Amino acid sequence: MVVPSSPVALVGLFLVGVVLVIWCVEIFIEAVAQSAVSLGVSGFFLAVVLAGVDLENAVLGITAAFVELPGLALGTVFGESLFVLAVAVGLAGILVPFRMDVPRAYLAMLVLVPVPAFALSIGGTIDPLEGAALLGLFVPLLAYIFWHERRSETTYLLSAELQEVIDLEAEPGEGESAETPDGGDELGGRRDREGDLDLDLDLDEFVPSFEHRSGLFNLGIAVLAVVGMTVGSGITVVSAEGIFVAFGISGLAFGATVLSFIASIEELALTVEPVRRNRPELAIGNVVGSTVFYMTANVGIIALLHPISTGGDVLTVHWPFLAACVLVVTVMLTRGRVTRVGGVVLIGLYLVYWVANYL
Repeated sequence: MVVPSSPVALVGLFLVGVVLVIWCVEIFIEAVAQSAVSLGVSGFFLAVVLAGVDLENAVLGITAAFVELPGLALGTVFGESLFVLAVAVGLAGILVPFRMDVPRAYLAMLVLVPVPAFALSIGGTIDPLEGAALLGLFVPLLAYIFWHERRSETTYLLSAELQEVIDLEAEPGEGESAETPDGGDELGGRRDREGDLDLDLDLDEFVPSFEHRSGLFNLGIAVLAVVGMTVGSGITVVSAEGIFVAFGISGLAFGATVLSFIASIEELALTVEPVRRNRPELAIGNVVGSTVFYMTANVGIIALLHPISTGGDVLTVHWPFLAACVLVVTVMLTRGRVTRVGGVVLIGLYLVYWVANYL
């Protein structure tokens, strides 16, 4: 691949790659979801799995590790984790302070799930064997979440972007209203009745509908989307390397700030929108599921492809800020209130995190 030398061209190529990855991920989710429903796979289980897996981050991280840029890959893990915890929750607290009771199991998971990756980081390197252990940890955690969700009256791990897919499983009869798993009105109906503020910042509007296609056709579309993700991630990573080399910054810092910020914009919609529509459990589910994925499977996959160096800024900058954000979020959720003051603290922590990356 021929890479332009001009910083402006590199930035333009970088943005094209990121948009291509996000768009292909949206198509992939739509195609897989519709295919699963057509083929009789549980939409609820699909939602739990896809809500807990951030495909954009995984694709970019895997590509960066594959081309031997593990610092850039690890930066996206910390950057997107902090974006979800600090920016998404912080903005939700500032715009729409809310109250809710979060299951203690999920609070414990939020606090404890980063511990194994942190313990492995102290040694200075996370090797492929340790990466496999982290990846293996994700499976029982996801299984526990699935089990807990099946028993719970309130569904947490249900991404707002997949709510419509779940409604397809139970086609309501004439005169009936579609209901969400916890008995509330269909999310689409809530949108019609509430304000005009639209925080859907992803590329859903540019994703075609595959609702009336066959399951096999949708699987084929999903395969093509994977090809598109691969091409887009390659463009993104190669151009990102050119950018941080040209500007003399580290791949770890660039991945933790610029790359993760752009790739995580839609997390605002998946956290703020459900809160605004009085479905905070969906927002918290997104936060918990994303954190579990980032700190286990995502780090694990990257380490499997290339050993990760965890000394220097990883221990002195990234882990302390992640711990601070987890602490603030957990304290607010334990008290049952996400407040404006807490939101301001989280946004402040994220801004200081950006500054710390470039000092």
